Amino acid sequence: MIHFEKNLTIDAAPEAVWAVLGRFMHIDEFAPEIVSVDALTPGEAGLGSQRRNHFKNGTSLVEEVTSWRPGEGYTVKLSDMAAMPLNEASSDIRIVAKGQGSSVTWTFDYRVKYGPLGWLLGQTLMKMMMGKIIEANLKGLACEAIAG
Repeated sequence: MIHFEKNLTIDAAPEAVWAVLGRFMHIDEFAPEIVSVDALTPGEAGLGSQRRNHFKNGTSLVEEVTSWRPGEGYTVKLSDMAAMPLNEASSDIRIVAKGQGSSVTWTFDYRVKYGPLGWLLGQTLMKMMMGKIIEANLKGLACEAIAG
């Protein structure tokens, strides 16, 4: 698996960050590449919750919560990601208090198709692409948490 992570210090308390992040079915409110979300499971968000994220480029993927830590973050497993050259992927978001604010770490772990060539693609283009997406997601999360 290839591991990638980004961190951002947000000038908002962990509770304010969780108030945004914990609305699992509403990631489209702060993630700029996601245009809409379909809730695939009913009820409160938590372990086993699933959502389908629809992206600006017309693709989509499914995320299922595999770890739910209220106030601290969650981990999701990605599936139904035919548009991405990945065999498997997961993502984890962690919130930690830092002074008066929060430190948020967003990780992405993935295995690229196509053997050694895929691994090279994963270490270069995929990291660059995911870095931009995760950075934009963190900035959007910060704006929402600070605003409200």
